[in-house]
Amino acid sequence: MPFPFFGDDKSTVARLLSTLPQAGAIAWIGQRPVRREPLVSVPEAELKADSHMLGDHARPKAGGKRQITLIQHEHLAAVAGFLGLDAPLDPGRLRRNLVVSGLNLLALKNRQISIGEEVLLDITGECHPCSRMEEELGPGGYNAMRGHGGLTAHIAQGGRIRVGDVVRVVA
Repeated sequence: MPFPFFGDDKSTVARLLSTLPQAGAIAWIGQRPVRREPLVSVPEAELKADSHMLGDHARPKAGGKRQITLIQHEHLAAVAGFLGLDAPLDPGRLRRNLVVSGLNLLALKNRQISIGEEVLLDITGECHPCSRMEEELGPGGYNAMRGHGGLTAHIAQGGRIRVGDVVRVVA
């Protein structure tokens, strides 16, 4: 997946966007076994290339841009703060598959990342909140999630992932 601005050596923005030295980690993995039911926290999961997370009810189409969803761990406290809560939200309430800590997810847009030793994800875009956030979080839930909904990804290479696996930028 080509990264915008690459090849433009004169661009300060290109240089800044290509600098992401740190790695993150998988802090939580969630599966939705049944539609509209609570997510189940699991210590590991199998991702099927160009398909979905095994054990999750979602069956995205081949080549789809939303085969798996990610959210930033640090945003769980931010969203809770916007709702007037003292403790970070339980990640299952936000209905994303993976929670990543220690890495600014928005810096990963249009990039490829690796998780652990096997999995490659092409980050395809932002995962905007839906009206379910009002049901799950109460009045203001949708607006609390705006800008903090995470990212969507295509599963370029499948394999097993585990909580604690390192998340790195590949390209």
